[in-house]
Amino acid sequence: MSDSVSAPKRRRIQRSESPVYKLDDDDDSYVPYVPVAQRRQEKLEKLSSWGANAERERARKQKEEIEEREDEEKEEERRKERARKERTLLMEAQEVHSKKDSEDAKKSEQQRAEEAEAEILAAIASRRKLASDLELAKGIQYTESLKTSWRPPRYIRERTEEQHERIRQKHHILVDGEDIPPPIEHFVDMKVPNALLDFFKSKRITDPTPIQLQGIPTAFAGRDLIGIAFTGSGKTLCFCLPLIMMALEEETKLPLIRGEGPVGVILCPSRELANQTYENLLQWCSALAKDGKYPQLNTLLCIGGISMNEQSHVMNKGIHIVVATPGRLIDMLEKKRFTFNNCKYMCMDEADRMIDLGFEDDVRNIMSFFKRQRQTLLFSATMPRKIQDFAQQSLIKPVLVNVGRAGAANLDVLQVVEYVKQEAKMVYLLECLQKTPPPVIIFSENKNEVDDIQEYLLLKGVEAVSIHGSKSQEERQYAIKSFKSGAKDVMVASGVASKGLDFNEIQHVIIFSMPKEIEDYVHQIGRTGRSGKTGIATTFVNMNTPEQTLLDLKYLLMEAGQKVPPFLATIDDPRAAQGGSLKGCPVCGGLGHSISNCPKLEDTQRRQMASHRGADDGGY
Repeated sequence: MSDSVSAPKRRRIQRSESPVYKLDDDDDSYVPYVPVAQRRQEKLEKLSSWGANAERERARKQKEEIEEREDEEKEEERRKERARKERTLLMEAQEVHSKKDSEDAKKSEQQRAEEAEAEILAAIASRRKLASDLELAKGIQYTESLKTSWRPPRYIRERTEEQHERIRQKHHILVDGEDIPPPIEHFVDMKVPNALLDFFKSKRITDPTPIQLQGIPTAFAGRDLIGIAFTGSGKTLCFCLPLIMMALEEETKLPLIRGEGPVGVILCPSRELANQTYENLLQWCSALAKDGKYPQLNTLLCIGGISMNEQSHVMNKGIHIVVATPGRLIDMLEKKRFTFNNCKYMCMDEADRMIDLGFEDDVRNIMSFFKRQRQTLLFSATMPRKIQDFAQQSLIKPVLVNVGRAGAANLDVLQVVEYVKQEAKMVYLLECLQKTPPPVIIFSENKNEVDDIQEYLLLKGVEAVSIHGSKSQEERQYAIKSFKSGAKDVMVASGVASKGLDFNEIQHVIIFSMPKEIEDYVHQIGRTGRSGKTGIATTFVNMNTPEQTLLDLKYLLMEAGQKVPPFLATIDDPRAAQGGSLKGCPVCGGLGHSISNCPKLEDTQRRQMASHRGADDGGY
């Protein structure tokens, strides 16, 4: 039994391995035990050493910073010292300007603009007054006006100042000055000789124009005068009649003999204007002499381009009146063909152009030939404030007579402004010529363009003549004579024909190229609408026309109550956007810009620079 039943098997129990202990003395991982009190003490010492190190590091950094700051200050001092040694006046000026700019930044845009304009105006106004060298050298100053024998009629003298002012307001006359002579509404009351009155009536001149109404009595009274009036308003008679009466009085007292005279001189900026004034004087003096009661007055024309020998019959007698351009007059005075020893009347026609067109030195030279006090008269249609201020200083108790704004357009002229592309101008010109019957004047600023227009019109069968500064005196005289006589229908001209020239019955003026200066435009359209008649002025503008000029034109049209075309109406004035004042330019009278961007002032400065360069190069 025991053999047949086997005993149960024993299960082997798996046990983990026994740890092995290394008891070698070479083991480096052994850390001996450190008591707690000792560990605390070591930690405290370690923390103390860290604090001391941080304090030392902070002190070291502060010292380094102080040393760096001192080094920088020393370097700055050395740099300033070098800068002081190298300092120039230019650098100082730049610093002053930068300081001024910072002050200006605080001001408003409008204030800055006004101050800049005042500075420019003061700079160009700082010119010495018009006087002879003798008077300036000896400090001679006249305080009283010339005394004359003329007096207005008693009933006019007995009027009150309020009555005088009512007459001026009626004719839109503005006056300024001391002790202003009264306005007189009839030539008879001015004591004009009957021979002249009859001649005026034959020319349909019955009553004085506004400028004559106040200007002639002022000139008769011996007063210095600044006369401003529209083109075609009768300014020529206003300054010629007083000179004729003064010369007549001198000749009646004691007749002039050869070598004596003149009594008075009239200065003009162009030969054509001088010739026109001379012809008017001849007519008026001949009308006086024909009456038989008055002596013949001798008038001399003194301009370049003509031979003075042709007028030997005048030179061999006493000369009463000289009409001249500055260059030829100086030449005659230096050659002592006549003297100004007894000259006591001087008039400058288109006075603003006389002073601005490089003639100022010539005018001063002419002044130096005067040996006595003279009566001075300045006349123009466009006399900006700059010229008025300059004239006020140069004249003796002057009377300013102003009919309308200086530089305003003639209200009798219908102004039409049309946008015409440059390449279409010539073709459109023929259409414009159909608007009115001849005579017609066409103006262009470019001399070559003047010749091109004339050639084109001649090819199209239009009877045309041309005139500009590069033509000879004979050609210029032929053009004016044939146009005035009606032999030619159209005159093509540069600006030389726009100043003061009087053509009969001009119904239409075409401005082919708009001038940069608005003054020139006013003179050009003033060739029509003269002596109370009406006329048309058509002006071509396009993209080549400066925006500033267009803005001047826009304001001029608005002032005259004319139609402003849409393309002009859309041009905005930058001064309005800046909040600036819209006053006119004191240099050229343009309403669309200020003195800071005046084209006339820029042109004047350019000419001055060119003349200085020419002087530096030996005058070549």
